[in-house]
Amino acid sequence: MRDLVFIAFLGAFFALGFRKPFLFVLTYVYIDVVSPQRLTYLLLNSVPISMIAVGLSVLGWLAIDDKRNMRIAPRQGLMLLLLVYCAYTTHYADFPIEAQDKWEWVWKALAFAIFLPLTLRTKLRIEALLLFMILSASSIIITGGIKTALGGGGYGELNLMVDNNSGLYEGSTISTVAIAIIPLVLWFSKFGTIFKPDRLVRLFCYCLCFACLLIPVGTSTRTGLLCIALLGVLMLRDAKNPLLYIGGAAMLGVVALPFLPSAFTQRMETIQSYKQDESASTRLAVWKWTIEYAKDHPLGGGFEAYRQNRIRYDIVSAEGMSNNAKLDVKVAIDQGRAYHSAYFEMLGEQGYPGLLMWLILQIGGLFRMEVLRRRYRHSDEQWAWVSPLATALQHGHIVYLLGACFVGIAFQPFMFMLIGAQIGLDTYCARKRAESSWRPIRRKHGPPPEPATA
Repeated sequence: MRDLVFIAFLGAFFALGFRKPFLFVLTYVYIDVVSPQRLTYLLLNSVPISMIAVGLSVLGWLAIDDKRNMRIAPRQGLMLLLLVYCAYTTHYADFPIEAQDKWEWVWKALAFAIFLPLTLRTKLRIEALLLFMILSASSIIITGGIKTALGGGGYGELNLMVDNNSGLYEGSTISTVAIAIIPLVLWFSKFGTIFKPDRLVRLFCYCLCFACLLIPVGTSTRTGLLCIALLGVLMLRDAKNPLLYIGGAAMLGVVALPFLPSAFTQRMETIQSYKQDESASTRLAVWKWTIEYAKDHPLGGGFEAYRQNRIRYDIVSAEGMSNNAKLDVKVAIDQGRAYHSAYFEMLGEQGYPGLLMWLILQIGGLFRMEVLRRRYRHSDEQWAWVSPLATALQHGHIVYLLGACFVGIAFQPFMFMLIGAQIGLDTYCARKRAESSWRPIRRKHGPPPEPATA
């Protein structure tokens, strides 16, 4: 029965896409984020719905979309260069069979991120893309939030609709994404036009933000806690009353502390005593191995190169009270441990050239969003949405970069969609400025409003 519901839902979107081809793009976003084929038992598993959606998206864009004044951003060229380089390292990978498995989804994530900005020619399309990204991720987040509120959860124990620890269904990954989208959710509570920000819409946005905050609690991931702390600092930048904001945040933390499950608080305590935690100890050992590996393989070892590592690390355990504790040091040996960091993932798999391209891509996005944030900060009502949206995209990106320090999500498709949305917003604003020779710093009157069509 559940299979039939998913088929009917996807069938309706595919049918509507033949009237509005941009809906094919949104359908692919939903499929890529939620992976409905993993939620069904049989029917969708045998149909390449992802390939169908992206194929129809490209055909719809080629046949229908207006391509006048089309702009190609430098970061799209950089992603294309990274795509070609990943193909090269895959061809010469240390583990060619395993590398091919990862290449099959990485190239799709990069290719779609390169293509996506070409379709974002209107404000409505940019908003629709971000709305679908948020709602698709929220189908996972709300499920996890409800289970956490009802007393479920724990590290590696929170069931997010499927019994599969990959993609957004992995605990640290969904924790990072959940916190990263909070600024965008708050933007929709003020500037959304598809759903006017009335009382019910704002209530849903605030409840979704609460569910996002519950995900790190339910998954008991230290990465999520660090992302929450970082987002709190970033939001201070736009607080009208910083002292009131700091006081309110501190009070909220104190009030929430007694309600946190013991499994969460116990795991968070290991942040200070990382040597007593096997997970943290293996990460440090793998990172050291990766640095040494890159010295001998500066061009990287291709996808899944970590499979050849063999690491030695110490686990420190303490018995007794803190002032009179007895320390016991055990030597452990392991092999084939994953990077647990996007930065070391890029260094080990794509070498220094790949890491450099990836870092330039990330830093370039932060810089361009800061440019838009400042340029449109004092714009008139028609363009008042741009600066807050650029800020939300920038804050979400920064949160992702922090989470990426501890999770191997260098090629996470959701975040490449976020980069595509950044490029789409940047090229859209540049095109509108060029069409009207308008500069928001010099004037307060923008170009005439565009029709609200997708």
